[in-house]
Amino acid sequence: MIRRYSFGTPCDTGAVVLSLPEEKGKMPYFDVRREGEKVLFRTQLTEEETVFGLGENVRGINKRGHRYRSWNSDDFNHTEDRQSIYASHNLLVFFRPDRLFGVYFDDPGLVIYDLGDARRDTAEIVSENGDLNVYLLEGADLKEIAKLFRGLTGRSYLPPEWAFGYIQSRWGYASEREVRAVAEEHRKRHIPLDGICMDIDYMEGYRNFTWKKDAFPDLKAFVRSMKEEHIRLIPIIDAGIKTEEGYGPYDSGKEGGFFCKKADGTDFVAAVWPGRCCFPDFLREDARKWFGDLYRPLLEAGIEGFWNDMNEPALFYSDETLAQAFALAETLKGKELDLSENWAIKDAFNAVANNPEDYRRFYHVMDGRNVRHDKVHNLYGAGMTRASADGMRRFRPGERYLLFSRSSFVGAHRDGGVWQGDNFSWWSHLKMAMQMLPNMNLCGFLFCGCDLGGFGCSTTEDLLERFLQLGVFTPLMRNHSALHTREQEIYRFSIWETMRDTVTVRYALLPYLYSEYMKAALTDSMLFRPLAFDYPEDRRAVRTEDQLMLGGECMIAPVYEQNAEGRYVYLPEDMLMIRFRSAQDYDLIPMEKGDHYISLGLGEFPLFVRNGHAVPLCRGGENVDEIKTDRLKMIGKVENEAVYDLYRDDGISEKVGMDGNITRIRVGKQELVSDIELKPDR
Repeated sequence: MIRRYSFGTPCDTGAVVLSLPEEKGKMPYFDVRREGEKVLFRTQLTEEETVFGLGENVRGINKRGHRYRSWNSDDFNHTEDRQSIYASHNLLVFFRPDRLFGVYFDDPGLVIYDLGDARRDTAEIVSENGDLNVYLLEGADLKEIAKLFRGLTGRSYLPPEWAFGYIQSRWGYASEREVRAVAEEHRKRHIPLDGICMDIDYMEGYRNFTWKKDAFPDLKAFVRSMKEEHIRLIPIIDAGIKTEEGYGPYDSGKEGGFFCKKADGTDFVAAVWPGRCCFPDFLREDARKWFGDLYRPLLEAGIEGFWNDMNEPALFYSDETLAQAFALAETLKGKELDLSENWAIKDAFNAVANNPEDYRRFYHVMDGRNVRHDKVHNLYGAGMTRASADGMRRFRPGERYLLFSRSSFVGAHRDGGVWQGDNFSWWSHLKMAMQMLPNMNLCGFLFCGCDLGGFGCSTTEDLLERFLQLGVFTPLMRNHSALHTREQEIYRFSIWETMRDTVTVRYALLPYLYSEYMKAALTDSMLFRPLAFDYPEDRRAVRTEDQLMLGGECMIAPVYEQNAEGRYVYLPEDMLMIRFRSAQDYDLIPMEKGDHYISLGLGEFPLFVRNGHAVPLCRGGENVDEIKTDRLKMIGKVENEAVYDLYRDDGISEKVGMDGNITRIRVGKQELVSDIELKPDR
């Protein structure tokens, strides 16, 4: 059951696709009160209560015990004290033996969640705008709550099959020669590869929708030659459009009036990578149409996927904030600064980026009226995703595309995926990336993954290898790093063969991973789940924070500690452990329910298969196009019979569905493995 409660004058955020009547009377579970513009929702928590949700955010799977903010923020320092990063996914699920419900706050502005921070026994959610719809979801179990939410907000994005291949990326690839060298190193060492991302250095002066003609003299031919090698190029697109007459996107945006305006009607201007920029009003349909059409030259060159960035939107400075900082500096010039003045001048210049005042300086047009940006701030990245997706659909109707974004809001999960932002090469960020996955899936974002190896800082051999082991299972498997950090392409490390072998497991498991992803999207379910979703009565499973359920058959338990040679795992039931070293080299070890310490050397990682189930494993390949599902090994411990529904389609068509694309595989009694031959899949 889903019920809608309305407060103030809500706007249509685009998050919800299901039309529901407004409920009258008191909202269950919460004490609700209005304080000025704000609306406060308070509920009591028991000691055994678990709180899931909030999608992409810091800390653990259980969000209880911290204060969070829904405010999309360009903040790369993802430490535990952070209250928000790049996304706002306003779903919470409260779970205890005698109480289960979900609640979605459809509010595009600032929402604050105190989930037992001020008081351990109290959760308080505050809508600063006070204009919102609240949707209450009640179901028989946690999985039903997730399904209800997907029914409310729409089906998750379906990427092409090639997007599940390994992708190499780095801020700094600036020429065709450099990109070719990366591709050649992978191919000659037989490191699987399906995509190479191009960061801002491919552009002319960091201007969107341009490329350096001297560095990429014939982009169309380059894209074609890479595709012949089964490698797609994936360029970055940022949100800001450089204010420069003669630059096509600026001229057409200015002429059409598609940029966000200040109160006086002039264009809002702030700096990003190319310098001073205007910002498309992605909340307007005509502006989205204009922006989506700007992708056409790159699409005509053969590009099939993009990643969108800087779309919170990130602001390096505005003339106004910069002037304020310099004015303060001028008043203090020549003085011996006291302690307060010393901190004031530091704070003034630190505050020029992403300044709250700047987000109050410009407006959007919604339903024919001007709306100040801060009131709808969290919709901006989702609007860019929608514009990009619509542009690609218009150009190649009926075909799937790759698109993943940094900033997002619920609703963007229908148009593209996300990556988890500019993480660091920290062991804590490896664990955090794993813990984000189930809550992102709960909020509809199935196609996701982190920057493997870490974006900032310099990675180490063992850290990158352990990141790759997690990445084997995430839909987006991308190695990405920042300029001026250690180059972290696999082939640069002394243990590159170990890393290569790890990536081969991804390709051997691709029939299973692609099948489980597509089934999850098409049936409104989750790919990754907290153990509580499958074992709600097992208190130990409910409290487990470093293991995840994967698909219908499996559990993962990554190694996330430096110098670890193994780890403890808790098995809620008997399972078969596959201890992988490569696609062809693995151990099969039946294990009983309970606690175990498992030995996992640097090149080893586990996948657990529930007894009575079997998962497909193929021979793999060096790209997705080489993957065949006509000959499979079905791995599992089966007492009587196991049935696995393998999803197979053409990998690119938008017309998909369960009917006609399921091959039912029956596995008779087997101890560990059997060979299966199917009809060719293409």
